[in-house]
Amino acid sequence: MNESRLDRARVRRFFDLAADSYDESAVLQREVGERMLERLDYVRLEPAVVLDAGCATGRFVRRLGKRYRRARVIGLDLSSAMLRAARRRQGWFGRTPLVTGDLARLPLADGSVDLVFSNFAVQWCDPLDQAMNEFRRVLRPGGLLMFTTFGPDTLHELRTAWGTVDRFSHVSPFPDMHEVGDTVAAVGFSGTVMDMELFTLTYPTVRRLMEDLRAIGARNATRERPRGLTGPRRMAALEAAYERFRTANGVLPATYEVIYGHAWAPEGQPGEVAIPLASIGGKGER
Repeated sequence: MNESRLDRARVRRFFDLAADSYDESAVLQREVGERMLERLDYVRLEPAVVLDAGCATGRFVRRLGKRYRRARVIGLDLSSAMLRAARRRQGWFGRTPLVTGDLARLPLADGSVDLVFSNFAVQWCDPLDQAMNEFRRVLRPGGLLMFTTFGPDTLHELRTAWGTVDRFSHVSPFPDMHEVGDTVAAVGFSGTVMDMELFTLTYPTVRRLMEDLRAIGARNATRERPRGLTGPRRMAALEAAYERFRTANGVLPATYEVIYGHAWAPEGQPGEVAIPLASIGGKGER
């Protein structure tokens, strides 16, 4: 297993700092989360236990609770500050478990969940197979995993502009859709379906883009990041480099490649192999 490229303590700190500003700026997260819920319309599932893995301030914990009124919905997030914000804003959470936890080490029992719903969280767990293994572990046989993450074209404008300024890592690396699908299948899921959608948000300036990223906690947590603050000279160079992307409408685009995935935990316990009786014959039979 490869060493993580992300500083997990730094990831947690950034999301803690963003807890009070997250809801106002998480436009893409809301839109994509709603599209995930729409996809559940086509799935025959009556879960008893639902996990929102990476729930932030709990918007989709509430939405899942309304959809599956008989289910126990659990919200889990790496950031305890995000969960405190959820509790402050919605008294409804008084009867809903909100748990501080890491996707790489879920504090849940094996086979205890029927549906894992995870919107833009797995990209903060590196290597990706750590989260996928944990989802596989906690899902009951026949349980459903539905998730979103980012693909490699995400923020390619910002990555390209920074590349003219220095050689440090400023934007997290994201695997492509096929790599993500291969990882899901490799940990033991079945019926994996992957697809992708491109979104473009627009900004008047690079500074506004970076302010929005900070507001949702999506800051640079790579181990290869530059140390220290971005000085005025480097910031000016970044702004000049980003200008090449300004559109005819006078705005700066920020592209997001959104990868959707869903997969099923196979029937039977992990490690079991089901062999049809009809396939068992005497020695040498075909």
